[in-house]
Amino acid sequence: MRGAGKCVSKILSTIAKEVRPGISLLELDQQAKDLAAQMGVKCAFLGYMGFPGAVCTSVNDQIVHGIPTGRRLEEGDVVGLDFGVVKDGFYGDSAVTIPVGKISDDAKKLLKATAQSLYAAIEVSRAGNTLKDIARAIEGVVKPHGYGIVRDFVGHGIGTKLHEDPQIPNYVAGAQPFTLRAGMTIAIEPMINGGSEFVKVLDDKWTAVTEDGSLSAHYEHSLVITDGEPEILTEWEGGRFGGLLDSL
Repeated sequence: MRGAGKCVSKILSTIAKEVRPGISLLELDQQAKDLAAQMGVKCAFLGYMGFPGAVCTSVNDQIVHGIPTGRRLEEGDVVGLDFGVVKDGFYGDSAVTIPVGKISDDAKKLLKATAQSLYAAIEVSRAGNTLKDIARAIEGVVKPHGYGIVRDFVGHGIGTKLHEDPQIPNYVAGAQPFTLRAGMTIAIEPMINGGSEFVKVLDDKWTAVTEDGSLSAHYEHSLVITDGEPEILTEWEGGRFGGLLDSL
């Protein structure tokens, strides 16, 4: 799991640095494929249930599962990059939302709050705590802003499969009082909308967008539960997505 997580963090951090106005989603996707090939790992999403890309590229009002296309990013966009690998039979999975050039203050606030909610959830992901504690931590950061917490998609266990039990909702009412134990590996991924929590899926059967057209942000880490502080398996060098969030 550590090996898979390290590959994910290296690839995701590398393609994130390439995000700029004018680059296409397909170019970012190809870079991820090339890096995975160099590392000798398999792209976890490519072909998964028929998904056509290596990276889920979700722009602006797209929440998750955006398909890489020739669309070129523009100044002021935000793009979610969700990526995973399989290494020696184990999975790593992580996501980050990147500003494209200069973004609005409202977009900055949404990205910052979503990222903060992820790290608040990670902080309480300790043996003896529950899935409700994770959801409560996310709500505690996000709710004061009036943002919508997506309910249709959730975090999950991860290991020898990409998606394992337990499901990890980002809202308290949907979370089970399931107790975390040392050695568990999970993926926490708050998906937060600037408007309502409601979602619709486009005709491509993959891309989920906000029902009201508001911006959405998505951050995710895979981690292992310990008796003390959790270990983030997909963290970037330097911590907290490599300081990416400091500029928000």
